Amino acid sequence: MCLAIPAKVMRINADQQAIVNVGGIEKEISVALIDDVNVGDYVIIHVGFALTKLNEQEAKKTIALLNEMAMV
Repeated sequence: MCLAIPAKVMRINADQQAIVNVGGIEKEISVALIDDVNVGDYVIIHVGFALTKLNEQEAKKTIALLNEMAMV
């Protein structure tokens, strides 16, 4: 089973790289697989790659569910 998680794009770097925030941790990922990524967008990431963009409401809902599971 694979897990892809939502992350907020904080900065766009050169060479199709971006810094994203995942639960308060910043991580560099590749955005080469999707077009038109901007600071403030939410993306679904898996193994260091953004797979798709996600609307803010769905991203926040998913993040809240993941946080809730971590507290069990």
